Amino acid sequence: MKVVVLAGGTSTERAVSIVSGTDVCRALRKKGHQAILVDVFVGNADLDPARAFSDVYDLDADVAYIKSFDDRIPAMRAERRSFFGPGVLEVCKAADMVFLALHGACGEDGRIQAAFELMGISYTGSGYFGSALAMDKTVAKQLFRENGVPTPDGTVLHKKDGLVSAAQIGMKLPCVVKTACGGSSVGVCIVHTEKEFARALEDGFTYEDQLVAEQYIQGRELTAAVVDGVAYPIVEIAPISGFYDYKNKYEPGSTVETCPANVSEELTRRIQECAVRAYHALRLECYARMDFMVDEEERIYCLEANTLPGMTPTSLIPQEAAALGMSYEDLCEKLIEVSMGRKTVNE
Repeated sequence: MKVVVLAGGTSTERAVSIVSGTDVCRALRKKGHQAILVDVFVGNADLDPARAFSDVYDLDADVAYIKSFDDRIPAMRAERRSFFGPGVLEVCKAADMVFLALHGACGEDGRIQAAFELMGISYTGSGYFGSALAMDKTVAKQLFRENGVPTPDGTVLHKKDGLVSAAQIGMKLPCVVKTACGGSSVGVCIVHTEKEFARALEDGFTYEDQLVAEQYIQGRELTAAVVDGVAYPIVEIAPISGFYDYKNKYEPGSTVETCPANVSEELTRRIQECAVRAYHALRLECYARMDFMVDEEERIYCLEANTLPGMTPTSLIPQEAAALGMSYEDLCEKLIEVSMGRKTVNE
C-alpha cells in the first residue's frame, strides 16, 4: 500500500509530531508498505507523485530535511498564504492512505480532515466533525455533560475580556488553567493562589484567545484508548514530580506509566465504559484516547479526548496495544485498517 505519513506542521507540538511520524513510517515500511514521511507545511517541491513511492527509501534523509526547517517555520507562516507545502496535496492524492501523525492545531482540529474529505483523500483517525468537537475543550465539556460523561466543573475565559481573578468567576483554588484547543499540556497550569492564577492567564493567552479554568481533581491520572469502538487496557500515569506536563510527557524517566493500570476490575470497567461513552459523545471514529482523573473515592472525571494521540513506540496507545499482545507495527497497520471504512465525499 502507498502511504503518506503526514507530520510536522506549525503547531506547538511540531517536534512531537515529527517523532511520531518517523516511527510510524519506519513501522509501516517494516510491514511492507511503501510509506514516506512528509511535512504537511514544509512539503517538498521535488516530490513527484509518480515516483515518490518505492521499495527503496531514505527515511533518515527526509527526517533531517524536515527538521532543517524548524527554526524557519514562523517566518514561512508570515510569508505564505497556503498551509499545505509544495507537492503535499499531489502526493497525498496519489497515496492509498494518508496516516495522520499530526498533533495540535492545523492537524488535529478537523481542518485538514475536511480538506481531504473534499478531495477524496483517505486518511486515518476521526473525521473532520468529531476532530473539531474534541479539539475545543469548551465544546467537549458541554457534550460530555449532555451525554452523561463526568467531567470537572469549569468556565471559559476570553482574552478580549481581560484578566480576571479566580474569585471574580467563582473558581475555588486550587484550580487548573489550560488552553481551550492546545495539546501536550502546553499552556496548562495548576494554580494555588490568585497571583499564580493571574500568571497562568497571562501565559495561556500568549497561546490562544480562549482558556478554560476548571476544578482541580486530586487523585490518579489514567488514560484509555478506544479503537473502532472498543476500549483498550488502561494506563496509569504517575509523574515522578509535578503533573503530566510537556516535560513529563516526553522526557525519558520523568513519568512511571503502568499498563494495565493497577486498579480493580470494577474501576477498569467503569473507566472503559466512560471512555467509549466519551468517544461516541464527540462523534469520534476509528481511534482516540481519553484522559481521566480518579479521586480518592474513585469518582471518575474525563478531562479530554485526543483524536491523534502520540504514536512513538513508548506512547500510551502502543503500550495499551502491547498489553493485548499487539506489536507496534501491527498497531500502526490496525489503525489504517479501521480507517479504511470511511467514505470521502467523492466516493
